[in-house]
Amino acid sequence: MSENGCTFCKIASGEEELEIGHEEEGMMAFRSIGGETPAHVLVVPRDRASSPEEIGQLSEGVAKRSFEAAQAVAEKMDVAGSGYAFRINNGSDAGQEIFHLHAHVMGGRKMRMT
Repeated sequence: MSENGCTFCKIASGEEELEIGHEEEGMMAFRSIGGETPAHVLVVPRDRASSPEEIGQLSEGVAKRSFEAAQAVAEKMDVAGSGYAFRINNGSDAGQEIFHLHAHVMGGRKMRMT
């Protein structure tokens, strides 16, 4: 069951259908709707924490598995060799729209730091 109508909780529990592009223990990854780059995938822990400050609430090893999943996703999207961004938005001022901790894997074009 999802917590407070959380979209990612609904996807993780199967309440909301979405094609999962990568899946492993406790983690899932899927294309971002309206992605900012040609290759834009979200890496999401199945368990819920709303921000990096709450990562201690997640199963052990989730942070490490997030990085490993990002690499696997980048390889599947064929951007691992040219480079990709691995970004976590924390809070609304940083652009976080869904308050379920997740990371963006973005590539497919030259990135600019802004």
